[in-house]
Amino acid sequence: MAADTVSEAAASPEDEFPPGYIRDFISGKPVKASPEETEAVQIFARRLVEDLGYPKDRITTRPQFRVRPRPSEGPSRGYPVDIVVFSSSTRHEDEAYLLVECKRPTRQDGEKQLRLYLSMSSAQIGVWFNGKDHLYLHKKYRPDGTLEWKVLPTLPKCEQSITDIGLLRREDLTTPTNLKAIFRDLRNHLAGNTTGITRDQALAQEMMSILFCKIYDEIETAPKDLPAFRAAADESSAKIAKRIKEVFSLVKHEYSDVFEANEIISLDSESLKYVVGELQNYQVTKATRDAIGEAFEVFIGPAVRGEEGQFFTPRNVVQMMVKLLDPKPGETIIDPACGSGGFLIVALEHIWSQLEVDAKHKGWTASQLERKQLDIASRCMRGIDKDSFLTKVSKAYMAIIGDGRGGVFCEDSLAEPSRWKEQAKDKIELGKFDVVLTNPPFGSKIKVTGTHKLDQYILARKWKAPGAKGTDWEPTTAHQLDQSPQILFVERCIQLLKPKGRLAIVLPESIFGMPIYGYVVKWLFDNFALRAFISLPEEVFQPYTHAKTCVVILQNSPPGPDDRLEMAIADWCGHDSRGNPTVRRVKGGGELLLDDIPKIAEQVRKRLPW
Repeated sequence: MAADTVSEAAASPEDEFPPGYIRDFISGKPVKASPEETEAVQIFARRLVEDLGYPKDRITTRPQFRVRPRPSEGPSRGYPVDIVVFSSSTRHEDEAYLLVECKRPTRQDGEKQLRLYLSMSSAQIGVWFNGKDHLYLHKKYRPDGTLEWKVLPTLPKCEQSITDIGLLRREDLTTPTNLKAIFRDLRNHLAGNTTGITRDQALAQEMMSILFCKIYDEIETAPKDLPAFRAAADESSAKIAKRIKEVFSLVKHEYSDVFEANEIISLDSESLKYVVGELQNYQVTKATRDAIGEAFEVFIGPAVRGEEGQFFTPRNVVQMMVKLLDPKPGETIIDPACGSGGFLIVALEHIWSQLEVDAKHKGWTASQLERKQLDIASRCMRGIDKDSFLTKVSKAYMAIIGDGRGGVFCEDSLAEPSRWKEQAKDKIELGKFDVVLTNPPFGSKIKVTGTHKLDQYILARKWKAPGAKGTDWEPTTAHQLDQSPQILFVERCIQLLKPKGRLAIVLPESIFGMPIYGYVVKWLFDNFALRAFISLPEEVFQPYTHAKTCVVILQNSPPGPDDRLEMAIADWCGHDSRGNPTVRRVKGGGELLLDDIPKIAEQVRKRLPW
């Protein structure tokens, strides 16, 4: 078997800083990589530029602008401010427009500091942001000259007035650049301030309902119309809550097989206003990552997911796996551990893009294209997950993006298919799928037991280890008492495939490196055509797990003497161990996201035999 190696060289920064320092996003100067800087100052500076459109030449971070308590104080005296946005690029002191304070850890202390800074400066807006929660405060003078303080639902975009907040047309919404940071903010605020809802599962369900209101509203609102999902600066929280709940009624009516008729949004009106305000400027359906998966990751909490082995796959890894298998219109696709539906959505988008090319070539009308897209979604896409809440999220997401919800089922993929409910048995059969895409649950604490399950799998048998006389791994007729789910999922995925069907699966790299798993490797190499092995960096699933993983591509065909195994190592995956983007400055002043995964997808795809 021949092997080709793909090596991706990491981009080099223009210059290096001392250990413990990072480049400030606005000034380009080295700053100490404190938690305040990495988790608050730099994230919010990016949000001001990339999401709200403020030019860098109107923002000051380093050296820090200082608010002077008295005009007689020198420019070097006063209180340092983390970020200041000015009304022009000249950045005169009296042109300060927006102040950002990241030093104070609590909302109460942050608001006190903002009031002090705003009262001593020309700035109209103050922001407190600690990386986990925020406050947007507006300073306004009453006719008698006294100050009035008002909390804003969101910040105005560049060249937008405060009175225009909540009045953006759908076509003016911004593609979010860091959804995880936004959802982390929302989760921490709701957990600390929401009345009556404190458990992560309940908060997650509330957030899912609100997020689907947002997505539904984006789809149903014409480009030049005003979305219903909005919160104006002077609008009462009760009025905002009433409008969002009306949207949720439409969502429930449209997708009655997903949402129960008696389901409600239970967040208090102030909390709902907070969520709407933070999301209203963004077009979530254009996000670069799976918004539902991102929200669920943040809201459920690592401890719950760790017990269940549920680690959601980053969108760039999903896109790589879909590109490598290259599903075609009409091919049947399944994810037997579908979670929030990330693989199904990306695969559907991949196929729809091919249909759009066909539509232009063959002169289809828009309605003809839509009918074919809906047919593909309902006839070819299947998903299974044993978590009822995740199944619901996957069904709802597929319904809103383009249907196909009827192919998602709450079942145990590793159980005997004969034990599934009738609807699942009617639409999912072993040996019937062209493509399997999945990231199954894995973990040392998770074990599958039960004779009725284990008897289905050769990898659940006891195997004789290689002996001193040169013998190799051999299966016995006896079964183990338990087995790790990731091992059984490998076999179940192959069982789902047609002859020559294609599989892309995320697995712990230990399966291919630890001697105790030698029987798995032998079984794979002896019976199937392994096409690619891609080693992923440890940061891929951090900060949720430190497991070192890989992507394996195989075909349900006997191995041949001329088979080629493509091998690749990704050094960068687009984010660091905290989940923050790995961005480096390059020559010429631009920035580069360090992410080898799209490049590997491009190179390896050219060498696969389909």
